[in-house]
Amino acid sequence: MEGEGAREREREKERRGEGEGETESERRGRGRGREMHSAVQRVNALATIAVILLATICAAASFLGAFNSNSPSVQAHAEVVRINHFRRQNDWNDKVEMTLSISMDLESFFTWNTKQVFVFIAAEYETEKNSLNQVSLWDHIVHEKERASFQVKAPAKYPLIDQGFHLRGRKIGLVLHWHIMPICGRIIRGNMRLSEFSLPASYTQVSI
Repeated sequence: MEGEGAREREREKERRGEGEGETESERRGRGRGREMHSAVQRVNALATIAVILLATICAAASFLGAFNSNSPSVQAHAEVVRINHFRRQNDWNDKVEMTLSISMDLESFFTWNTKQVFVFIAAEYETEKNSLNQVSLWDHIVHEKERASFQVKAPAKYPLIDQGFHLRGRKIGLVLHWHIMPICGRIIRGNMRLSEFSLPASYTQVSI
């Protein structure tokens, strides 16, 4: 009987296999390993979903922003109210300093995806040397929709300097340029002609 009992116990051990010799701490360690592996899988899955959602939002913002900002309703005007100095410089350039009157309403540029708007007013004209001359006279950055409507009357930030002596009697156009910088997506650029003026046929100040 004892021999049969011993053989039965041996067969029972074989059926149980490797798990027969495991201690309680080993079984717990194996369980914790499975839990950690499962937690890492969940974190990876959540991170993948978050990246996909972020990419989708960025693509949608860029797509919708292009439609909203390609043809904004811009209300703007600028004109020269005074030529302060117009002289021929000794470094072989004409130089003009002027006072501008500027009014703008750029609220239509601002949507939920607008970070800021950069605008500048350029003097644009043709000469025998260049088909297009473009010189920035004034610029401004608008950070908030609440400050997108304003009026300014002040000297131009930057003088109009020509590549040579081509400005006497020249007709000049004032053109507004804008760069709409989004939170996500591409920069939207545009421009609008505001006004024209003609410079005097002679200099108003002797160069020094």
